[in-house]
Amino acid sequence: MSASFPESLRWVFGHRLAWPVVTLLLLLAVNAAFNPSFLHLEWRDGHLYGSLIDILNRAAPLVLVSLGMTLVIATRGIDISVGAVVAIAAALAAWLIGGSLVVANGAAAEVSRFPMWLAILVALCAAAACGLWNGLLVARVGMQPIIATLILMVAGRGIAQLITGGQIITIYYAPFFFIGSGYLFGLPFSVYIAALVLAVVYFGITRSALGLFIQAVGINPSAARVAGVRARRIIVCAYMFCGFCAGVAGLLISSNVKSADGNNAGQLLELDAILAVTLGGTALTGGRFSLVGSVIGALIIQTLTYAIYSLGVPPEINLVVKAVVVFAVMLLQSAEFRASMRQLVRRAPSGEVAP
Repeated sequence: MSASFPESLRWVFGHRLAWPVVTLLLLLAVNAAFNPSFLHLEWRDGHLYGSLIDILNRAAPLVLVSLGMTLVIATRGIDISVGAVVAIAAALAAWLIGGSLVVANGAAAEVSRFPMWLAILVALCAAAACGLWNGLLVARVGMQPIIATLILMVAGRGIAQLITGGQIITIYYAPFFFIGSGYLFGLPFSVYIAALVLAVVYFGITRSALGLFIQAVGINPSAARVAGVRARRIIVCAYMFCGFCAGVAGLLISSNVKSADGNNAGQLLELDAILAVTLGGTALTGGRFSLVGSVIGALIIQTLTYAIYSLGVPPEINLVVKAVVVFAVMLLQSAEFRASMRQLVRRAPSGEVAP
């Protein structure tokens, strides 16, 4: 029993999700150590309150964008336009819903410019169309993914600001607020949306050949095409799904803040999404990917952000702290780095390698 324990422990820490999980647990422990009420949950007004609930709620948009980014990176691509797509979707939804306070018979009533379902549909279709544009540039035109998505990253901000008229659009329609700040069965509704998207995608790639096709395209697109895999179609669909996820994230963000800012909505979200995906064990070289790992990576980033602000770290160095933590985790995930560390530990005082 004792002899098998180290072997089993080695298997656990050899799993690609081991270090992300350990990192998340350590961050939670640090928060709990400096904030005694961090793990406290309270039932109030029909739902749960607490720091953990806040982290889940605020992490939902990043989780969604990370899921889409995971499939794109798995196909050897990258999408740095997701922040701009978030802004476009948020701006469209805010402009279409708008809302105004109408006083009738002495009572104020909230009225939407267009039906909410239509606004949501248009915003999501526009986001998916942005992903389609990126996918066509990469798969059909043959542009490098970073260049193809850089075009929309720059132009998308301009499109969002054209929609908003360069102003922050405030939304006055309470039913729309439920998407990003409502609660269902005690938990934020945004958590259910992120969980639903994760479940659908996870089921699709594990219960069908889709996951295998994505891996094949990411490992060797030419060989996959020769084997009969429609590599270009898969790449286009991956970018469309990434755009769709960014659109859903835009709806959550605009609903939560009750407004849309074409200039700042989703800013730098693409960098956090790439970090979350890499923290979760997805290889930037394509092929190997993990949806669950990306979710854990998004939770790591949000928990770290919470810790930085709650511990009173000066704003001018919080990005440096985040970079240091991400750098350390990535080193721990590197098989080459761990092997070199083992060699250093095994070296005898004389400089010879121990048997």
